[in-house]
Amino acid sequence: MNVIITIPAYNEEYTLGPVIQEITEVMNSTKYEYQILVLNDGSQDKTIEVAKKHGAIVVSNPRNLGLAGTFKHEMEECVKLKADIIVHTDADGQYPAKYIPMLIEKIEQGYDLVLGSRFEKGAYSGSFMKKLGNIAFAKVFSGLLKSRITDTTTGFRAFTQEVAKLPLINSFTYTQEQLIRAGKAKMKVTEIPITTKETRPSRLFKNPFDYAIKAWINILRIYRDFEPLKFFGVLGSLFFITGFLLGLWILYLWFTTGSVGALPRVILSMLLILTGIQVILFGFLADMMKK
Repeated sequence: MNVIITIPAYNEEYTLGPVIQEITEVMNSTKYEYQILVLNDGSQDKTIEVAKKHGAIVVSNPRNLGLAGTFKHEMEECVKLKADIIVHTDADGQYPAKYIPMLIEKIEQGYDLVLGSRFEKGAYSGSFMKKLGNIAFAKVFSGLLKSRITDTTTGFRAFTQEVAKLPLINSFTYTQEQLIRAGKAKMKVTEIPITTKETRPSRLFKNPFDYAIKAWINILRIYRDFEPLKFFGVLGSLFFITGFLLGLWILYLWFTTGSVGALPRVILSMLLILTGIQVILFGFLADMMKK
């Protein structure tokens, strides 16, 4: 069984060496044949030299593509290397390598995607806004996938080559989209509880409010892509019901006073009803076209 442990890295010369060394020590004590792949995302320091010094395969992006673009490149390289199991971890040392064999074992038990959950043991030390956002994500995904998920944003995960081949289009992050794609494909998803190490502040978000905004935008995108009929149906129904209730009030005024009041409220009622119908129809169209 060919195991590829993949690490995206952008200017991680100080942390990457210890991460690779820790992974090597853990994996050498197991039965698994493995390779470590470092995907260099346009680093300007000694990331490449450090990775090669510690025996990793190094592939570089032509320029800095960001986390999602780099992850897509990682998946392409893992498929080329004919990986049976892919383990994805970070270069900053947040995720202890001791959990990697546990992730792999879950794949051997028949699961397609295994997440390392930072929240099962309650040891995650992120900001309040990040915790709140992750709780919201967990509620949304657990409902969509009909399975209890506690950590949808973890980058520590293992999966099969079939999961690696799933299409990804999100330019912001891969974590939730890969989970959604696997769920839609009826693949088996589970978690293992992990603890994490404290690392440097995230480079992805300017501040907690930036994270919260992007988190909720992603939740809306997830609903839109996973259940377009429900998403557009609810939105269209809000417009339709508002316009319909306004229309009933106008009719009430007509029968009781003989006047509908100002003409704009009549036009508004019609526009709301028509908009609601159009949005609902768009939901049916999106549902027919979803993949």
